[in-house]
Amino acid sequence: MKKDDLIQKWLHNELTDKEQAAFDALEEAKFLEEIIQEGQRFKADKHISIPSFESLNKRLSSKTTSTNWFSILSKIAAVFIIGLGMFYFLNTDDVTVFNTRYAESKVFTLPDNSLVRLNEFSHLEYNASTWKKRRSLHLKGEAFFDVEKGMRFDVITKNGVVSVLGTEFNVLDRDSILKVSCYEGLVQVSYNDKITTLPAGKELSIIKGIEQNTHTVLSQPKWLKNMSAFENALLTDVVVELEQQYNIKIQLNIHNSTLKFTGAFTNNNLDKALKSITHPFNLSYEIKNEQRVIIWDEQQ
Repeated sequence: MKKDDLIQKWLHNELTDKEQAAFDALEEAKFLEEIIQEGQRFKADKHISIPSFESLNKRLSSKTTSTNWFSILSKIAAVFIIGLGMFYFLNTDDVTVFNTRYAESKVFTLPDNSLVRLNEFSHLEYNASTWKKRRSLHLKGEAFFDVEKGMRFDVITKNGVVSVLGTEFNVLDRDSILKVSCYEGLVQVSYNDKITTLPAGKELSIIKGIEQNTHTVLSQPKWLKNMSAFENALLTDVVVELEQQYNIKIQLNIHNSTLKFTGAFTNNNLDKALKSITHPFNLSYEIKNEQRVIIWDEQQ
């Protein structure tokens, strides 16, 4: 059988025992098998270094093959190297993404068996391929974490970084608000080159750059029980949260924009929620339609 046909059948794994013996006797056989072995080694460990095409080319050119076979083998080597390079490129960014919509929450398990419950209108992502080396994820919105003990665990938000070793905590990051509540263990919050440590029962709120430390006597955030809770929060910020929870637009017509609210509202009944935040301030409200509400001062 001609050399060309032997190599073609070898590439397709179609050689008989007799043809295999003839292929093994070829001067080029050893080099071709080395290329295949490089591919198999790379699949077993995607971080392995790949021989450059130049080094393979140099080794090939030292063979006493014809110009025609030098060209063919060079093409084979190039195909393998390009293919392996693509394999490496496509597997270095193994990002897992979770999103929630209006009135939706999701519970999922991270690679280390830590549990996360993602509140509505939230986004979370992490790199699964690097998780064993660094437990780090990005959050927009709100999530409750039950973290397995182990190495450092980072929740990265646009307003700051929350770090723990193993604990239960809640992170809210919306617009200019960052609120971290620790329910078990110890939490570290990094914000503007400042580090704050929160033990269980403590909360840190950073609203438009202003920090406030408070206490929590709850065992978990109220949103897990379909409630949104606040302590000494600006009414304007409470209204923003209400808009998020009910996917509505609220027109707030009041004289005093510094009113502060301590309390909670339900996330499954708009009328009750509006009563909860308006009655303490003697405000009135009207539900115009499913997507528009007006709140105004009784004095107007």
